[in-house]
Amino acid sequence: MDKVMSLASKRAVVIFSASTCCMCHTVKALFSQMGVNAAVYELDKEPWGREMAGALMQILGRRSPTPAVFIAGRAIGTTETVMTLHLTGKLVPLLRDAGALWL
Repeated sequence: MDKVMSLASKRAVVIFSASTCCMCHTVKALFSQMGVNAAVYELDKEPWGREMAGALMQILGRRSPTPAVFIAGRAIGTTETVMTLHLTGKLVPLLRDAGALWL
């Protein structure tokens, strides 16, 4: 879990993903279209991916570890949470406060 939190705090936005996951693609595309330069870790391509997936499942309290989005080192959640924040107008202020957006 320490490695996850260490990586999650290195950039304003960090996404733990799987390269074949359509929901991961959706989240990455949203941030990219918003102009956010997120750090993305593809767990299925990383040598420590399984270990990280286990830690993410504990942090998120879910059986599926991806996508896992962190903003300013804080676990935000998965696709549903990110989309809810976006649709309610709460995502941009979070990103701005984290220094991920210059709007």
